[in-house]
Amino acid sequence: METLKIGGVSITWLSGGVTNLDGGAMFGVVPRGLWSKKYPHNERNQIELPTDPFVLQMDGKNFLVETGLGKGKLTEKQLRNYGVTRESELDESLERLGLKAEEIDYVLMTHLHFDHAGGLTKLEKGQYLSAFPNAQIITSQVEWDEMQSPNIRSKNTYWKENWEAIESQVVPFEEKWSFGAITMVHTGGHSDGHSILIIEDAGEILIHMADLMPTHAHQPVLWVMAYDDYPMTSIAAKEKWLPYGLAKNAWFSFYHDAFYRAVKWDKEGKQIVESIKRER
Repeated sequence: METLKIGGVSITWLSGGVTNLDGGAMFGVVPRGLWSKKYPHNERNQIELPTDPFVLQMDGKNFLVETGLGKGKLTEKQLRNYGVTRESELDESLERLGLKAEEIDYVLMTHLHFDHAGGLTKLEKGQYLSAFPNAQIITSQVEWDEMQSPNIRSKNTYWKENWEAIESQVVPFEEKWSFGAITMVHTGGHSDGHSILIIEDAGEILIHMADLMPTHAHQPVLWVMAYDDYPMTSIAAKEKWLPYGLAKNAWFSFYHDAFYRAVKWDKEGKQIVESIKRER
């Protein structure tokens, strides 16, 4: 399991599942001739996209960022349509870290699409239960509202089986939520309630752009997904936070990248100068 330290915050990446989705949808209006130079595709034009959460450990507290696809919850049709080649192994990953699900204090959700929120609940004897029963679940108020009342487009990704069992644990925030070195900031863009995560301690910084920058290949400001509900808002958020991070020599981490857990670019954002590669 790959790890990183940001000041006094320990970061460990987990195994949350693997999907394979259409590369054109993942890169929007960017021509395949451009994006395929940075991210490979198979013969069906699909690209490999893990859904890997990570654990933050700080001041005796355990924070889980995102929750993976979940396990045993998707139908055969869903497994096929989303190109799932592996479901979540979250409990096994936590065990390797010496943790149990009951020991997670906070679950930080950048947004609540099924591929991020599937692991919030588990299916036991036909009933959905909270997977992290002792945790506060943090997400933006806008995201939480839409999760419960999705529109005609978003109902395909906001599923009641991912939220009804954890409703009492959710602690929504308006524009910002902070705990020590950790800050969540509402950005919108990919979804109306989408947030990013910033960890800053002892002069070091990591920015988790979540689905504003799902892979290292999405670093160009205009390279946003066709899945984004508000692409111009995504672009504006990238225009703000990418230069902010580059100026601070930040690590940028990824939830969906098949090759990198996190990278540092040079100050111009042209070259990767340091990286943590994902075990394959």
